[in-house]
Amino acid sequence: MAHQETIDASEGIIVKLLTNLIRLAVINNASDIHIEPEADKIRIRFRIDGILREVETHPISIHDPLVARVKVLSNLNIAERRKPQDGRFQMTADNKQLDVRVSTFPTMYGENLELRVLNKTNILLGLPSLGFSPETLNQFNTMIHQPYGIIFVTGPNGSGKTTTLYSTLNTINTSDKDIATLEDPVEYQLPLIRQTQVDPDAGLDFAAGLRSLLRQDPDVILVGEVRDAETASIAVRSALTGHLVLTTLHTNDSIGTINRLTDMGVERVLIASATVGVLAQRLVRQLCTTCAESYEASPALKQQLGLSATEAITLRKGVGCETCGYTGYIGRIGIFELLAPDKKLRAMMIDGASYQDMKTYATQTLHMLTLRDDGLEKAKRGITSVEEVLRVTAGDITE
Repeated sequence: MAHQETIDASEGIIVKLLTNLIRLAVINNASDIHIEPEADKIRIRFRIDGILREVETHPISIHDPLVARVKVLSNLNIAERRKPQDGRFQMTADNKQLDVRVSTFPTMYGENLELRVLNKTNILLGLPSLGFSPETLNQFNTMIHQPYGIIFVTGPNGSGKTTTLYSTLNTINTSDKDIATLEDPVEYQLPLIRQTQVDPDAGLDFAAGLRSLLRQDPDVILVGEVRDAETASIAVRSALTGHLVLTTLHTNDSIGTINRLTDMGVERVLIASATVGVLAQRLVRQLCTTCAESYEASPALKQQLGLSATEAITLRKGVGCETCGYTGYIGRIGIFELLAPDKKLRAMMIDGASYQDMKTYATQTLHMLTLRDDGLEKAKRGITSVEEVLRVTAGDITE
């Protein structure tokens, strides 16, 4: 990774420091810049491929002017240092139009800054570039062209849900469709789509916004996140009255979405009737093509992964080189678990079948690939490593 030389605040070039930090983040495909004050210095870390890496440190003397510069760009209150603030600004770096989302948070040594660098080119590449297998992509494409119903995209923060949803909107965005969104925040501005940022302080939360939006006669509605029972209920009922609803939910996997909605108080029959599909996803790091090496999977590893003991399986791992910053990985790609309920599974939902029974039916009868299955397929193709797949899916419920 390239490193920026330390710049002293006395040189009066705080503007240059901030600009160079953002450019360096773009060069290294960093999603976030963390500016963290300590007792005698500020530490700069980039989140690259989901992992934080320290980039440089600077004297603590530049902290206040650097924070002030970011606040000016983001239209934040410079005098307010005791409360968190959120804002954003735009800039161009290396001919790329960037939106930079800003979050400040008070700490004992000063305000911590978190800058999320949003590159519009990342969401204009389309669904095929995200890592879907051909079968899953075809199935998902069928879902998103349905006239009504609800599609859930699930996973933790940083799993690529927003990119998937924006890529989906780009795919179905035509002049004969009225598409509207409720987001928190609006991360990318898309042509031909009416986008609204929720503002709970003004009485515009997801539930209130969704109720009002339905009177605007949209064909497709994106609800940034289902956070509460009221939003969940309105979103599901909207899907049953002629609208295609796209939304996100924080669950470990696709089947878990059904139980989560039930726990929120949504009627099982409504969940079963409205749900077109559930897409669970994660991001795994891709192996560096410069230094990746092949090896034969050992019998113990094949047993651990549930693979055939007699099948010869060649895998790859990253050794580390200058190209990848000695990590063995460059870039990330999605792994996906797509649940497409059939008549039998819908009946199981209504009858209150257990998580395990529904999971078994989905994997064995509907041939649904789990997140780990999809990840291992990518590992066998040399796209990522087994270790990376296990790292990302370790917390998920598996058979």
